[in-house]
Amino acid sequence: MDEKNTKEMTGTLAFDEERNCLLLDGHELSSGENIEIHVFGSWIPGHVAIDAAGWYLVTLDQVGIRLHSGLLARSCDFRFSPQVVAQPVSQQQQPTPNILIVDDDPALLHALPRTISLRLPHVDVSTAQSAQMALQLLKEKRYDAIVSDIKMPEMDGLTLLSKIRESQPETPTILITGHGEHNLAIQALRGGAYDYIQKPIERDNFVAALLRAIQTCQLRRQVQEQQQALELYTRSLERLVQQRTEELAEAHTTKDKVISLVSQELKEPITRLKSLTQLLRQKLEGSELSEIVTRSFSTIEESIERTEALVHELLNTSSIETQRFILRRQRCDLARLCHRILQEETSDTDMQLDHQGLAGPLEVEVDEKQIRQVLSTLIEGTQSSIRQQYPTTITLQQVGTEAILTLRDQGAHSLGAGFYIARKIVERHNGHMEIQNFPEDRRALFMKLPLSEDNYVQRQETSSPIPQTHAIWTISCGGSGALA
Repeated sequence: MDEKNTKEMTGTLAFDEERNCLLLDGHELSSGENIEIHVFGSWIPGHVAIDAAGWYLVTLDQVGIRLHSGLLARSCDFRFSPQVVAQPVSQQQQPTPNILIVDDDPALLHALPRTISLRLPHVDVSTAQSAQMALQLLKEKRYDAIVSDIKMPEMDGLTLLSKIRESQPETPTILITGHGEHNLAIQALRGGAYDYIQKPIERDNFVAALLRAIQTCQLRRQVQEQQQALELYTRSLERLVQQRTEELAEAHTTKDKVISLVSQELKEPITRLKSLTQLLRQKLEGSELSEIVTRSFSTIEESIERTEALVHELLNTSSIETQRFILRRQRCDLARLCHRILQEETSDTDMQLDHQGLAGPLEVEVDEKQIRQVLSTLIEGTQSSIRQQYPTTITLQQVGTEAILTLRDQGAHSLGAGFYIARKIVERHNGHMEIQNFPEDRRALFMKLPLSEDNYVQRQETSSPIPQTHAIWTISCGGSGALA
């Protein structure tokens, strides 16, 4: 329908009692026709449907809204997909609803199924003359709604209701009460009855209540089916995650095996090449070698050392992610340990180490060998800065319950894989390591380690968020490694 026709079809709904039809601006609406109604300032689309209780609008999310005279409405040109449209019960592609009527009155047991067959021809009706017979039928079939009289011999409707809720809890039960028996009606609702009907039974109200009960039961079962489908999907996702996790673990294992194998295979030729280079140097000692040959020897030896270091890093990378990486911790003074390592790393080099000791010991529990590797990696990464006449400053401080080692340099190259290994080693010590870059190629590397428990207890009263400096080292280029 175009925009012009849509405007012409906007108006208020009117119910024609004589013809039993619903009109919109004089146009007779038919079941399944698309319209919009104006509710709380918004236009709500849906399609027209009818049941025993009257006309209603089925919205896109399958909510039923009763239509009445005076409601503002208009025609619309939207389209419903077959999966979204909620058709009336008689038009849905669902199993035929099954109804069970339980009553000891033969006349009522004959009249109610006849009423249902006339108003709801798509419904199958079963009958039972007693509660015992009804319980037997409940074992054989699942029902969409159950109608039962309250007052019956041997077992009344309230007792039957409790049995129904045990065997078929999703099935709505409508109880029939005598006129004025409000206490029984309240007792029935409290016992879990879906609704109650008073005698004498008014057919329209009875059919409308029965239809609502059928729809409620079908919606409950749809929710249960969706929950079961969701549970199945969740379990399939869990299995998929488990499978992917196992594949990832296998891939990591394969990676570690490959790295370890390649590293081991590289070690032998590198060792042999290193031995041959040293032997060749010894053979040529005393002979006059050109500058090119001497420089070539130096380049070869540097390449061998670099390759050796790469193999070592590969092995460390492989082991640090597995259980083969074991820390052998012992309590030590971090300031003294750092000073000893820095002395050893700078001795017999063109680097000069200056030291300022400002405070007492700072105890931590670390693997000295691994911390030595971390510091060696940091010093190796800062050598280019030192050769450019940019001194490197290393500061050891206590902040609260942590020891913080800060290395500041300028113009240094990237640490590469060495920094990854160093960071992993620090993290295995329950510490943290990071890099911050600043303008003019300046950077700061922070290594944080927790203090030992005893050290923390001794300093707990005096601990402060203000850094307390324990030692400062400066590495610069000059001399032959003079030490402070």
